[in-house]
Amino acid sequence: MLTFTQIFFFYLLPISTFLVIFVACVLPNSVAHNTGQQKSEMMLHTATSCNTQLQLATMSSNIRIEKTCEVCGNKYIAKKTITRSCSLTCARLLYKRTKRDEKIEAAIRKEAVVKPFNPSISQKEFLTIDEACQLINASRWTIYRLIDKGQLKAGKVGRNTRIPRTAINELFKLTEV
Repeated sequence: MLTFTQIFFFYLLPISTFLVIFVACVLPNSVAHNTGQQKSEMMLHTATSCNTQLQLATMSSNIRIEKTCEVCGNKYIAKKTITRSCSLTCARLLYKRTKRDEKIEAAIRKEAVVKPFNPSISQKEFLTIDEACQLINASRWTIYRLIDKGQLKAGKVGRNTRIPRTAINELFKLTEV
């Protein structure tokens, strides 16, 4: 006949976390008296104390850290080490600010990537905006500003903007004088 301890060890306890609870709760109490009423009281006490220890093991920590909100600057008590804001409103604002900053950084990184110079660009008579950027080493926005001011002549072919090579040459002739 298998004892309660043997059944518990070999059949009901495959996970190591329960083994720790079992050793802490059941073994000290199983050494007690083995009379009928005392045994049932011992099992009831063991179940209650194990549930309490199981709850304590699964509950979050009682850590309290005084922090300053990154959005409004107010002091607050954080329950987690990763908390960065004092309220739901500030958390939403911080999330939006973080996402906006990520988009701006991605745009800057994309703009900062220098495309290798293509020598065939200098042979073309009409250039796209990107090709004009490579030719004069300027950003897209600079090219568009020059077009809007009328300093650089450009034409539209469908949705694409084309810049005549002569317009770029004239732009530099104007700046030399």
